[in-house]
Amino acid sequence: MSGTADSTIHRPVWDSDEMAARRRKRYAADRRLQRYGIAAISFAIGFLFLLVATLLYTGASAFVQTKASVTIDLSSAEVSADDLMGAPWRSIVRGSLLALEPTEIPRSDRRAYFQMFTSSAPFLVRDHVIDNPDLIGKSFEFNIPFSDPLDQFAKGQISRDTPEDRRRVSNQQIEWFDNLQTAGIVSKPFNWGLILNPDSRFPELAGLAGAISGSFWALLVCFLISFPVGVAAAIYLEEFAPKNRLTDIIEININNLAAVPSVVFGLLGLAVFLGWFGLPRSAPLVGGMVLSLMTLPTMIIVTRAALRSVPSSIREAALGVGASRHEAILHHMLPLSMPTILTGTIIGLAQALGETAPLLLIGMNAFITSPPEGVFSASTALPTQIYIWADSPERGFVSRTSAAILVLLGFLVVMNGLAVFLRNRFERRW
Repeated sequence: MSGTADSTIHRPVWDSDEMAARRRKRYAADRRLQRYGIAAISFAIGFLFLLVATLLYTGASAFVQTKASVTIDLSSAEVSADDLMGAPWRSIVRGSLLALEPTEIPRSDRRAYFQMFTSSAPFLVRDHVIDNPDLIGKSFEFNIPFSDPLDQFAKGQISRDTPEDRRRVSNQQIEWFDNLQTAGIVSKPFNWGLILNPDSRFPELAGLAGAISGSFWALLVCFLISFPVGVAAAIYLEEFAPKNRLTDIIEININNLAAVPSVVFGLLGLAVFLGWFGLPRSAPLVGGMVLSLMTLPTMIIVTRAALRSVPSSIREAALGVGASRHEAILHHMLPLSMPTILTGTIIGLAQALGETAPLLLIGMNAFITSPPEGVFSASTALPTQIYIWADSPERGFVSRTSAAILVLLGFLVVMNGLAVFLRNRFERRW
């Protein structure tokens, strides 16, 4: 070999130390970005878990109700099947409650003793007998709820170690309650009244039946308006409307309306539906119309996106075999895009279910003691019922507020789960 030959070995440019360092930096940046994503997801899941755990901790006690099993004796009572409303239910129930204690309670203490039980006990027994007239002249067992202070005491929310002047339950009432508990009269069954009872001034009797029914009627009206109108408007804008400045303005306004705060729609409903049209206040009809105005822009956007997702070759093939334009849309384009449209509709209705501000403005936060019979009856909704209970001064409504939030979240989870199921079951990938 020549002595002048260059013996230095040159590595390729892409394998130099500088390129290796850059490669390590890129890989390190990828790992950091991945860790940031995992941290963000963990942070969000942690807060969600904290929210649900707090609601469960606060509202779990509302799903059970402390009750006393009382023997109601109608064998010697003056109860006639022809006049059940006029029977002396108060004296009948109070006599049955006094029979629970083995020793006679002095008259001076009977007021405090009766305050242990819900003041609506006579009406509960009366309604039960009206529903079951075969009980007249017989003795039967009936579970009477304790009043809210005793219910909280039984659930451990009021401590017996607290000084008597600082709690709502007296020492004498605690002694009577202990006697009833020792006798096996006290029970804590599942509180079906939370779901089946209407609203009440007394926490131990308050339920969500009226709010659930009102939300159902309002969402039904919302669906019947927003679905056909939204689909028809989307079909026209996507398939028939000319592309000019007017349609561009309409599309921009639809996109802007989807981002308008819900309280604005409530003000619109208050001014137009209640002020100009004179529709009944607090009615699910008005609530559903307001929610449909809020949901309509989302419905149009979702439907247009679903129509665009269908390959244009399907439309062209239908037109090629002699189908008219509307036949190609109604028989081919719309059926193929319907799963996505239904998914967007369910998500839009789920969003409408949780709206509070527009319903408050049209008066769906009134105190209603019976479920609505239709769209024209005064009613509340789940979000407004939560607002009412959260604003109540009684301590017993604290747990019921959290329980109502859990019920609302349950409905939202079911509706979103249904949307995911429909999307996975019927959606077609092109």
